[in-house]
Amino acid sequence: MATPDLLTDELTLTGRITTASNATFLGNIGDVEVVYKPIAGESPLWDFPHGKLAHREVAAYLVSQTLGWGIVPQTWLRDGPLGEGMVQLWQEQDPAQKPVNLIAADQMPETGWKHVLQGQDQDGRILALVHEDSPALRHMAVFDDIVNNADRKGDHILAMADGHRHGVDHGLTFHQDHKLRTVLWGWRGDALTEDEENGIDRVSEGLHGELGRALESLLDADEIVSLAARCARLRSAGQFPAPSGDMPAVPWPLF
Repeated sequence: MATPDLLTDELTLTGRITTASNATFLGNIGDVEVVYKPIAGESPLWDFPHGKLAHREVAAYLVSQTLGWGIVPQTWLRDGPLGEGMVQLWQEQDPAQKPVNLIAADQMPETGWKHVLQGQDQDGRILALVHEDSPALRHMAVFDDIVNNADRKGDHILAMADGHRHGVDHGLTFHQDHKLRTVLWGWRGDALTEDEENGIDRVSEGLHGELGRALESLLDADEIVSLAARCARLRSAGQFPAPSGDMPAVPWPLF
């Protein structure tokens, strides 16, 4: 079978993800499985411009590619059955792996996991929100900080069978104001590694070249300036940030 042209070949819908807040469909381009989010199905938000969430998803993919860590699956804009929208390669995750989890607070593993917060459920049990202590999730936490991700829920992290971790659902990114809401706070205050610093440097340098030019059609000029400032701030700090400002530190619901 010939390799399909992902930009021009017919996109056929096969299902709908009904739990998504915006219209989200499963589909195929030839034999390639994809996720399709038409711009026409975006719900209006008070703090993000309407009709631009798909553009932010593509911008997040471009930043991910520049970082070099393969966080965001291939994502692009194209026409579809319901008009122009974001299309992303479908990822089949391993349901047996839970990189972010809620556990009994007194059962926190001694190694391999990071504690984020704890609270009480409706039955009075004390639970802890935890995530794995892995290079893949460290990379994602760096990515979320520089793109100002306002919606890193646990279920927006896809666990691949080979140990790789993909991040998805990046419509709420690149705001000029501080919006970081994430379940990945376990490294707050920890020093960045050389690998992580080099990734940030690649984005900073890319904003003066190919990355910057590509983002001009997806984001406002002020948002690109803010992206550069966040890269510079994180690089200068040399450590993972802690929650700050008036915004909630975590998204709700957590998953």
